[in-house]
Amino acid sequence: MTQTTDHTPHTARQADPFPVKGMDAVVFAVGNAKQAAHYYSTAFGMKRVAYSGPENGSRETASYVLESGSARFVFTTVIKPVTDRGRFLAEHVAEHGDGVVDLAIEVPDVRAAYAYAVEHGATGLEEPHEVSDEHGTVVLAAIATYGSTRHTLVERSGYTGPYLPGYVAAAPIVEPGPRRFQAIDHCVGNVELGKMDAWVSFYNNVMGFTNMKEFVGDDIATEYSALMSKVVADGTRKVKFPLNEPAIAKKKSQIDEYLEFYNGPGVQHIALATNDIVATVRAMRAAGVQFLDTPDSYYDTLGEWVGETRVPVDTLRELKILADRDEDGYLLQIFTKPVQDRPTVFFEMIERHGSMGFGKGNFKALFEAIEREQEKRGNL
Repeated sequence: MTQTTDHTPHTARQADPFPVKGMDAVVFAVGNAKQAAHYYSTAFGMKRVAYSGPENGSRETASYVLESGSARFVFTTVIKPVTDRGRFLAEHVAEHGDGVVDLAIEVPDVRAAYAYAVEHGATGLEEPHEVSDEHGTVVLAAIATYGSTRHTLVERSGYTGPYLPGYVAAAPIVEPGPRRFQAIDHCVGNVELGKMDAWVSFYNNVMGFTNMKEFVGDDIATEYSALMSKVVADGTRKVKFPLNEPAIAKKKSQIDEYLEFYNGPGVQHIALATNDIVATVRAMRAAGVQFLDTPDSYYDTLGEWVGETRVPVDTLRELKILADRDEDGYLLQIFTKPVQDRPTVFFEMIERHGSMGFGKGNFKALFEAIEREQEKRGNL
C-alpha cells in the first residue's frame, strides 16, 4: 500500500510552466442533446445559459450550455454530419454512447500553453486561433489526451458573451431552484491496464501537473476486483485529474466493465462540489437520480473512526452518504449510478471540510457497492 501527498511550495506554483485558471467546461457528445439538457436541468438543477443550433446558424450540431455556479456542462448532438468534426462526434456517440469528449481548461495564455504542451510531447489537434463576435474574442486550441478525449484550451478574458462565439443566450429550460452544486471538483479518467503511469507522465511533462496522491495495492481492492489510481493536479489544485487502471483480480473490476462498454479509455466520473450534500442528495433523489446503496453495517462504526461531522451519522445512514477523514479534515461523498444505459459515466457529489483527499477510507465500501450493481448487470 502506498499513498503519497504532494505539498508543492508556493514559490514553485508561482513558476508554473503551464498555468491554468480552472476547468472551463465538460463537453459531452450525446445522442439527443435536447433531452440530455432537460435531464440535467431537472435532475441536477443546472441552468441553461446558452444554445447553438440550426436556429442561429449551426446546421450540423445542436449544443446546450448548462451551468451551476462555476461548473459548466455542454451537451452536443449531431443533426447531420457534413464536416470532420460532425463525423467525429457522430462516430463518438455510436462507439462510446453518451460520454465526455472534451475536458476544456481555461488558461491565461492559449498560445503559450499550446506551445509548451506540444514542445513537451502533446499531440496538437487544433492550433491556437481566434473566434469573435459582438461580445469580443476567444482564443482556442486543443490537444489530445487518453482515448478520444481532448483538452480544449480556452482564453476568454476578452470575451463577455454567454459561452463562445456562435452561441446565443438562452433561458432556463425549467425554473431553477436552489443550486445543488457550485463547482467541478475533479474529473476521473479510466485507461487500459499498464497505461496509467504513461498518462501520469503525460500530465507531468506536457502540462506541468504534479502528482497529488496515489492509491495502489490493497488501497482499492475487494475480494473480487481491484484498481490502481494516481491523481495529477495543477499547482493551484483547481484542476485535478485522477487516473485509474484495472488491476489483476479474481473477477472483472468496474474499470474493466467501463473499458468494455465504453470501447476504450475515457472519462469515468465527474465529482461536483456542494456546500450542502444533504439538501443536494434529497433534491436529486426527488428528481429521480439513483445513487449507489451502502449497507447499514457501514454506519455502525463510522463515528468511531471519522469522528464528528457536520451531518449526523443517522442522516448519513438515511441518505447513504459516505464520510472519510484524513490529517487535513473530513469529506462527505456519494456516487450516482451510471446516468445512461451503458454502465459508463457517473457522478460524485462531494462536500469538503478541510480534506483534499478522495475518500480513501470509503474505497472498499464503494467498490463493493459497484460490484453489487455489476452483478445485477451480469458483468462482474
